[in-house]
Amino acid sequence: MWEALHLAAIPGLTMPPWYPTDPIPPLGIPRVLNLCFWGGLYGIVFGIALPHLRLPIWLCGLITGFIAAFVGLVVVAAIKGNPIGGGWVLMTWVRSLLINGSWGLGLGLILPLMLRRTVRI
Repeated sequence: MWEALHLAAIPGLTMPPWYPTDPIPPLGIPRVLNLCFWGGLYGIVFGIALPHLRLPIWLCGLITGFIAAFVGLVVVAAIKGNPIGGGWVLMTWVRSLLINGSWGLGLGLILPLMLRRTVRI
């Protein structure tokens, strides 16, 4: 989705460069590693909750992506002292929902394929 938004070049949906390495305070960790870390934590929680989910897994993944977008726009913004909800700019919400929603959809589609594999000796 990140690449698609780059290629589409839709006004208001501008994206940072691919693999952004700008440091994230307070530890100065590159942004791309920060995104991978938090995506991994959401994935772990999703995997733990998976046996208890009753909706189709792809839909649960999509919902997880929307939850990640909401948390990023509201909770993380408040913690960092940024405007809550991205300043309530519609295109900020659209961009976040597209990126996080596509990640969540991918999570919900790929994880079940990985779980079906069995290790054979």
